[in-house]
Amino acid sequence: MNSILLISSNPIPNNQIFEGFQDVQGEIFTSTVTIDNKTFSHSERYGLHSVRILLDESWNRNQILMIRERFAKYKIDLLYLPSLLPTKQTSLFVFDMDSTVIKEEVIDELARKHGVFDTVASVTKKAMEGGMGFDEALRLRVKHLAGLSIQSFKEVYDLLHLNDGMETVFQFVPSNGCKLGILSGGFSPVLELFSKKYPVDFFRANGLEEKDGFFTGQIFGEIINREKKEVYLRKYANEFLVPLERVVAVGDGANDALMLNAAGIGIGIHAKQGLKDQIINWIEFTNLSALVFLFENSF
Repeated sequence: MNSILLISSNPIPNNQIFEGFQDVQGEIFTSTVTIDNKTFSHSERYGLHSVRILLDESWNRNQILMIRERFAKYKIDLLYLPSLLPTKQTSLFVFDMDSTVIKEEVIDELARKHGVFDTVASVTKKAMEGGMGFDEALRLRVKHLAGLSIQSFKEVYDLLHLNDGMETVFQFVPSNGCKLGILSGGFSPVLELFSKKYPVDFFRANGLEEKDGFFTGQIFGEIINREKKEVYLRKYANEFLVPLERVVAVGDGANDALMLNAAGIGIGIHAKQGLKDQIINWIEFTNLSALVFLFENSF
């Protein structure tokens, strides 16, 4: 049975639920959507409130977007899910890194130290919005980092901040017996430092060529682009013997779309429009703590 999750920073009264589904017949819905208090249940976790609504029928993207827009006026996030995650079986959570797990874009921070921030940031923005191929954009940005000291990675790492709710994710994902990995279009040195502090089971990111303690402006090894993210998501799901329906993928940019759509549950977090255009689920008003409601035992 399909589920809708409504998630908010404030309690969600029943009258808002009924109002959100009122009079939705028409071109998009061919039959009346019937919602009563027997079909939904409330939960509160980590300072967030959620309502799970059970649906007998499947919805298409246009229907989901219509109902999401209705609840957006209350600053309520909506997720449409085929099922919730079981509590007695291993699930896999896969995250993008920059602007997803952390608030910053690491390459922009490195560029700031190197005095080329404006140039690099403009390329980053264009790439994240889907206006430039990721590989091309990455190589172009990295060229501007030529001559930067490798010590800069540690200095930038010390300035990074977890995205809101990610600290909570690092608590409840392992406590539910699940695996957590990061597939990043960023750089391996940051993930190496990061994985020593946080419960990260695996990661993939890009390598930067260096000589005599300085970056050459070149990438070595494969580029972790949108296609590679999907490849590695499937690879790790297979290695951990987790079916795709129990894989959760989270990202913010257009280069995360294939990964999110390959997962059983793909969710954008404060997603760029280039990603929203390709997915059905995103979190806009709350934070990553909302992912706790993906588990059956949250209701």
